[in-house]
Amino acid sequence: MTKQFSLYYLLLFIPFLGYTQAPKKTLQSKSTTEKITIDGEFNEEVWKTAPVATDFVMLTPDNGKPQANETRSEVKVVYDNDAIYIAATLYDLESSKIPKELTTRDDIGTADLFGIVINGFNDDQQYFGFYVSSAGVQADDVFTNSNGEDFTWNAIWDSHTEIKEFGWVIEMRIPYAALRFSSEKKQSWGVNFYRSDKRHNQEFTWNRIDNKIRNEAAQLGNLEGIENIETPTRLFLIPYSSYYLNSNKTETNSQFKGGLDIKYGINDAFTLDAILIPDFGQTTFDRVELNLGPFEQQFNENRPFFTEGTELFTKGDLLYSRRIGGSPSTYPELGSDEEITKYPANINLLNALKVSGRTKNGLGVGVLNAITKKTYANIRNTVTGDERQEVIEPLANYNVMVLDQRFRKNSSVSFVNTNVTRNGSFRDANVSALVFDLNTKKNTYKLNGDFKYSYINEYQTLADRKGINSSLNFAETSGKYRYSFGGQYISKYFDNNDLGINFQTHYHALYSNASYRILKPTKTFNSFSTNLNLYSEFDNRTGRIQGANINVNINSTTTKNDYFGLGMNIRPVETYDFYEPRSDDEQKFLTIPKFINFWSYISTNYNRKFALDFNPSIAFVNEKGRMNYGFEISPRYRFSNKLLFSYSFNYFRQNKNIGWIAFDTDGNTIFARRDRVTYTNSLYGKYTLNNKMNLNLTVRHYWSYAVNKDILTLQDDGSLMQNYNYVVNKNSNFNTWNLDLSYSWWFAPGSQITALYRNNASLFERDFERNLSSNFSNVINNNLNHIFSLSIRYFIDYNSLKH
Repeated sequence: MTKQFSLYYLLLFIPFLGYTQAPKKTLQSKSTTEKITIDGEFNEEVWKTAPVATDFVMLTPDNGKPQANETRSEVKVVYDNDAIYIAATLYDLESSKIPKELTTRDDIGTADLFGIVINGFNDDQQYFGFYVSSAGVQADDVFTNSNGEDFTWNAIWDSHTEIKEFGWVIEMRIPYAALRFSSEKKQSWGVNFYRSDKRHNQEFTWNRIDNKIRNEAAQLGNLEGIENIETPTRLFLIPYSSYYLNSNKTETNSQFKGGLDIKYGINDAFTLDAILIPDFGQTTFDRVELNLGPFEQQFNENRPFFTEGTELFTKGDLLYSRRIGGSPSTYPELGSDEEITKYPANINLLNALKVSGRTKNGLGVGVLNAITKKTYANIRNTVTGDERQEVIEPLANYNVMVLDQRFRKNSSVSFVNTNVTRNGSFRDANVSALVFDLNTKKNTYKLNGDFKYSYINEYQTLADRKGINSSLNFAETSGKYRYSFGGQYISKYFDNNDLGINFQTHYHALYSNASYRILKPTKTFNSFSTNLNLYSEFDNRTGRIQGANINVNINSTTTKNDYFGLGMNIRPVETYDFYEPRSDDEQKFLTIPKFINFWSYISTNYNRKFALDFNPSIAFVNEKGRMNYGFEISPRYRFSNKLLFSYSFNYFRQNKNIGWIAFDTDGNTIFARRDRVTYTNSLYGKYTLNNKMNLNLTVRHYWSYAVNKDILTLQDDGSLMQNYNYVVNKNSNFNTWNLDLSYSWWFAPGSQITALYRNNASLFERDFERNLSSNFSNVINNNLNHIFSLSIRYFIDYNSLKH
């Protein structure tokens, strides 16, 4: 969606000082009591007299150019007490050539597109977007000025498309349950209509979006005429049932699950979402890697409840929702004759709910709450054989609360609080933040920042800890030339890791940016920008510099919609790493040498049947023989509108890399000079039967190894000394294999059947062969797990059920 749908990226272009926005267009909607069938025929009487939105203008590439009459767009809007309805007629003299690739939801692919974006509060700061491709594929998003577009948000609405001799038509029904608006009797909404002509690489909007203005949400037109609507009760039930069959070399078992999702409209502006006995067994697999660094690997959130409609909860960047239902927070204490026989990797989620919405005065309120299950580890005495259990995670409550006040149509101040309360004598955590984003009236300058405070009520006898994290940034956000500068301070004991994620503390940083971009296409480029970024970071306790970077990059899109870019990163001075040694209170440090890194990329136009992505990089470190290099190449081929395959190969090598491996018996910090090589092979395929039914294949084999060449001891001055006494094998070899083959059928709005076959395996070794085929064979043959699951979700509207 990011590559194909360039609306958001183009709209990052910002106004010059003193620019005046053109008057907004206005469309009158029309009330109806007539039953409207969503069939693309527009046979109902109300369509004959409804006002028409026309005179679209080009968004890209030639911003502001009027749409030609032979490719004109005409849109009508009517409404009743349940929903609004949209009828769009899009003219194209060569309708047989309209591209219409079938894809999964939210992935438009190579197809024309029509969309409507709606801001029920007309506050110039957000909108909900609903899009339909020429193949009938739906996409929807929520846009905010602070976070941009979020296509993880999914609503339940209806649409139908038809290709005609004169072009194509779209009919849409968007229920009020998918929108947010005030309780006023007379509504005034912000609205815009969007059209993408993929064949000619052109995009159009009804109300002009000027690429000199940063605030896209402030450039919607007005939708008037919606009055005295009596919205029905917004109560939706989504019961589900799932069956899992698990098998490996040692056992086979099966499991049935059932649960319920509830969506309730408290009023037209606030919604409650709840999940009871959740099941996330069919979410996308994590792309696990060999992690030799001091910090945990961060994973994407794939569980729908924690990705849909969560824009309020991202304020302040305090929420890493993978903490909810993540790994246990403690490890059991073992006797000399004890061993752990079972240590659960994750904690079960019992239930979760979120309430969010915004008042007519611009105050956004969000509350997210989740409860996780009490979890035990099994422990066995190796002498007596006795077994016992120990609590490694008690019953716990996770809570996020957000108050976000918008004002002046482009600014906001927010208060955010996250809290984790664990039952009994376990660690509790509370983090609060004040966040502000202030823009001048003409969106030419921005001042934003935050102040965060954490309080940790530590586990058992450990001391409680308090910390702060604060940042301030100023930016000039107008014209071809722009700049920004700012700073950040994090104290030693700031800790938001119970419900958020943060790797480094006890430092302060200064940073700045200068950039240039074109605002109009040229004979060669549709877009072109270059950036200079400067960053420096210092340890609070010693004043030592622990980060220094100069980055220069160029990014461009040609008139044929091919993407090119290149860049350079430089560390011009030695820095000091306080984290890699993993010492108590992070007192020890490792001296990091100077380096320079070059990278580039090319991504050809995905409209072509064959497209290619290629990303090479190389880095030179100021030590003899130490360097990094690699590349990723990803060809893709679209066999038809239904069938597409893409393959990706990633190779990365680090020669004479330096990293921590252990502590010896005398307490010395042991490092190694090592060669590390990583291969990643990925395959993706999709066969889409129609716009509601598809097959998807995702395959990944990841292999990474590190061979230690020299063993080294860290000295107090950050240097390393050769160590001939440490002989423990700390080489690392890690393989992981994942295959997902899924069938999905949206058999009714909001209702879905999904069948998934999954197999996976992983293998970590100290002794190994450096051969791709043998590593692949070992991970597949040794411990392959097979999982087949079938899930049915059925959407029930209370208003239909009661009748």
